[in-house]
Amino acid sequence: MTSTTSTPAPAREFALPLRRLLHAREAGVFAALVLLFLLGTVLTPGFAQSDNLLSVGQQIAQIGIMAVGVTFVIVNGEIDLSVGSTYALSAISTGMLISDGWAWPLAMGTGLAVGALAGLLNGLAAVVLGVPSFIVTLGTLSVFRGIALLISDGAPISLSSSQSGVAEFNLLGQGELFGVIPMQLVFFAAVAAIGVVLLARSRFGFNSYAVGGNREAARLVGVHVNRVKLTAFVLSGFTAGLAGVLGLSFLSYVQGVTGQGLELTVISAVIIGGAALFGGSGTMWGTVIGVAFIGLLQNILNIRGISSFWQTVVTGLVIVAAVAADTWQRRRKSRA
Repeated sequence: MTSTTSTPAPAREFALPLRRLLHAREAGVFAALVLLFLLGTVLTPGFAQSDNLLSVGQQIAQIGIMAVGVTFVIVNGEIDLSVGSTYALSAISTGMLISDGWAWPLAMGTGLAVGALAGLLNGLAAVVLGVPSFIVTLGTLSVFRGIALLISDGAPISLSSSQSGVAEFNLLGQGELFGVIPMQLVFFAAVAAIGVVLLARSRFGFNSYAVGGNREAARLVGVHVNRVKLTAFVLSGFTAGLAGVLGLSFLSYVQGVTGQGLELTVISAVIIGGAALFGGSGTMWGTVIGVAFIGLLQNILNIRGISSFWQTVVTGLVIVAAVAADTWQRRRKSRA
């Protein structure tokens, strides 16, 4: 009589999510993040202290918020190079309105609307006119930046705490929840949570993967391709606008050239997090991990006193390595 052994039900219930985690697309970059954290702890004095980690969280919050919106665009098989300029345009608009005496909630709402409108214009040009999004957003990168410089006459905008409502507005970027957690990090966590639900649990998220994977197949099964892509661009513009408003709230200062180069850091975080440049794959958790990876890497290099020029080189090498790893993984799956 042969006897068979079976795994107890509680063990199976524990093993299933564990296997999913180990086989998840984010597993590799998460392992790299853990390794980076351990290296930082060993090699860099004070790195693992709570004050430093909270400071890193505050520093990556604006990039993270923008990366959430860009993730939707990239999953749809598109790109948005204009988020840095949208960031500046929304911040400039908000700062000018507050300086003109507008109530800060109304000025902030207008700044967010400017960001969403910028995303809508990108989407209309890419979806309705059929211009490749790389070309569209490469152009609007300059257009939005130029508008920001024009409406401000190229002059910086500074907010004084003596102005009505500025002190309250500054709490959005400078305040701390329970006196410990930076408010910018709270905003990032909230936006990321919404992004996780939208991408992984909603019909819009499912349709985004379908459109990014095979646009024609998605259209044939009834997905409104143009609407899905347009929504993704609007979300990208809105999150860039929110990051710009929070940046203004934190510094009480903005100028037309603010945010230059941010688009590259944001896209890098999304790609490092496992999203494919050609669309159809990527997760919001991966994006969050990618943002954290870049933030910890830059923090370690800063503490070690590494030149900002070398930091740029290292970040570029990490991006190339992430894309190479993604390409290798795709080829391996294709052969299998």
